[in-house]
Amino acid sequence: MRTRVKICGITRTEDALVAAGLGVDAIGLVFYKKSPRHIDAEQAKAIVTALPPFVTTVGLFMDARPDDIAAVVKLVKLDCLQFHGDECPADCGQYGLPYIKAVAMQDGIDYALYTASYPDAAGFLLDSHRRGQAGGTGKTFDWAQIPKKQDRPLILAGGLTPENVAEAISQVQPYGIDLSSGVESSPGVKDAAKIQNLMKEVRRVDCR
Repeated sequence: MRTRVKICGITRTEDALVAAGLGVDAIGLVFYKKSPRHIDAEQAKAIVTALPPFVTTVGLFMDARPDDIAAVVKLVKLDCLQFHGDECPADCGQYGLPYIKAVAMQDGIDYALYTASYPDAAGFLLDSHRRGQAGGTGKTFDWAQIPKKQDRPLILAGGLTPENVAEAISQVQPYGIDLSSGVESSPGVKDAAKIQNLMKEVRRVDCR
């Protein structure tokens, strides 16, 4: 199965276009104000409008007010939402869009119990952050924590780079991977060469 690739924390149109041109499946737009990769709805709209077809757009939120999320969804053509906070299933599912729920693996969480409480989630993003953090820490977690059998798509995040992504895919066999700092030259500024190397590695390990 082909591993899907999402590049999160896109802040510039040129980076989104480079990612799309190199075959990235999805881009992530961060609407959490405390993140160094935060953008507002107008910036996000400009990025999304410039994208070619068949690139999935994902909006990242963390304990945001429902009215604020609804305003972004109204202005920006998002395909999917991603929640990193304490949002309950009803909170996540009220916007008429598929959603991904982030799982803070550093907390020693009971993965099976946690994911079962979000029966309508499209998938789960396993990240190295602790509860109350938005991710993008650049740190990995112990992949051995991840159950071998999955009944819904698993997206692996947390400290992934072009250098370790082949090992990560081989060990975890996720539906998709999500990178931010691992393909940056500085927070929010993506490095085209790193994205290119990432895609080469993903394709190489997928062909094994």
